[in-house]
Amino acid sequence: MIHAQHDPALVVHIVRQLPLHYADGADVTVDRPAHVRAGSGLAWVGERLAIVQDDANFIALVDPTSGQATAVVLPAGEGGVRQFDTGRGNKKQKFDLEALVSIESPDGPLLLAIGSGSSKRRERMVTVHRAGEPDEALALITAPGLYEVLRATTDFAGSDMNIEGAVCIGDVLRLYGRGNGEASKHHAPLDATCDLHWPSVRAYLTAPDTVEPPTPRRLRQYALGEADGVRLSFTDATLAWGDRSAQPVVLYTAAAEGSPDSRRDGDVAGSAIGFLDPRGDETVMCYALLRDAQGALLPLKVEGIACGRADQRQVFVVLDVDNPDAPSMLCELRLDGPWPSLDRPG
Repeated sequence: MIHAQHDPALVVHIVRQLPLHYADGADVTVDRPAHVRAGSGLAWVGERLAIVQDDANFIALVDPTSGQATAVVLPAGEGGVRQFDTGRGNKKQKFDLEALVSIESPDGPLLLAIGSGSSKRRERMVTVHRAGEPDEALALITAPGLYEVLRATTDFAGSDMNIEGAVCIGDVLRLYGRGNGEASKHHAPLDATCDLHWPSVRAYLTAPDTVEPPTPRRLRQYALGEADGVRLSFTDATLAWGDRSAQPVVLYTAAAEGSPDSRRDGDVAGSAIGFLDPRGDETVMCYALLRDAQGALLPLKVEGIACGRADQRQVFVVLDVDNPDAPSMLCELRLDGPWPSLDRPG
């Protein structure tokens, strides 16, 4: 178990917040609203930030200077709909795509969106080559074999698996599980990571009915601390400041949410940004809580993170308001204090 330490010297300043809207408004022909409904994962595609949504079948490609977005349209769900919520009575049918990672490939950047696996309906992944380009190539893959292996790896999945983040380090796809689930008779909810051999995952996704899924390796569990007495749990992760070393620093986001289980939302006490810094056989893990100018906790749910490009102290996160009628917010942050490798060339 790796324990995170709250470090008051780590400071996170909110520079600006942008509501996320589609540049061409709503499109009823594909069941798309005028705004980006949720922000579950964040990754760069060229000069734009790609945002995957857990309750709407679109990936938003966002201009980080304006908050204006274009949409990558994902396949529809049951009945041809692409929005899922309690009001529509179809929330259980959502794909629940929670993690997004950009991976270099021979065809250019590949976006991989990963379902949470918190139910059998949520065992899907989406691959997008050349997102937003005229020759964009998209595939929706149902992957029960891989999710079965992950769920059976209880040192990763715990009692109630909920994949929320992913990073790619060379040939390793590292998954981040969120421990906000309900305890079972034999297992507790876990914040944990596991490593998958990325070439094997890629081969499996091309033929999930015939190719064996890879075995999870390098299992790690974490205690992320708390905000106002509520346990923090992973919501996303990214490689820090362009780090491509064999043991890179990882930035992560975490939310303190009073969820009854991995499928239902709860009241949010606060959120944190932290780092995992591998140092040989030891990993140093520290975090900062998001606070307002008066030092009070901000009751905001941070769900996606990507390092900025203007300088190494710039970070972007997505704030998910858990309200289908309100836009998610892209938030630019500035990091101050002793964040590791802050001045390393990107």
